Amino acid sequence: MKQLPITNLKHQLRDLFKSLDFVSKNFLTGKEPETRKANSRIYYNIYQQLGLAWEYLGLQCQHWDGYKRTKDDQSVCKICGKVKGIKERYYFLPQSGLKTIGKRLDPNSTEIFRNKKEAMLFEDSINFQGVHLKVDVHNAYQSRLLTRNINMAAERIVSFSERGIKCSIDQHLIHIHLPEAGKKVVGKSYGGFVWELRKKTLRHFPVLFDFDQKGRLLEVTILR
Repeated sequence: MKQLPITNLKHQLRDLFKSLDFVSKNFLTGKEPETRKANSRIYYNIYQQLGLAWEYLGLQCQHWDGYKRTKDDQSVCKICGKVKGIKERYYFLPQSGLKTIGKRLDPNSTEIFRNKKEAMLFEDSINFQGVHLKVDVHNAYQSRLLTRNINMAAERIVSFSERGIKCSIDQHLIHIHLPEAGKKVVGKSYGGFVWELRKKTLRHFPVLFDFDQKGRLLEVTILR
């Protein structure tokens, strides 16, 4: 839906408020005992849908006419009725097809901030169809680790987990953590480059490497 002109937006909001009042006063008061529960549910759903339309139209309002005071001493927009100073973010996604939320954000400063809160640019997560996705973007900041002040690098970290498998991606590393499937780790855990491991050890790793004729790594496949 395109941004509506001010006059058109005001007109649609006025009509919407009239519809909300009509449904509320005539069908949601509970004064008519003969009204069946099924009908009440239908009117309730209609009222919720009208409320969603209010939120959608309110997102387009720039509060051009200023605010007014209410009986409970709050400032609300004269056009859309939204309360001043309240952060409201709503995402309208298509039922099918590609879903896009936000735009890519990267560290944008060479300054070293006093703490992570001041350095934070974005941190949020979402569960979608059973997959947990988290995005953490921050500039460099000072941190106390082991009673020492150290500088934490600016990073964009994207992590997701699926059926116990966790994958984390930043500017320098791609880290994949595999579940132990109920088995305890034998002894200590170790790390090393492929060329540092013995062939006897490599035979236990179900890993395939795809590479080109120049020996450059293209893909890594881990068999489960």
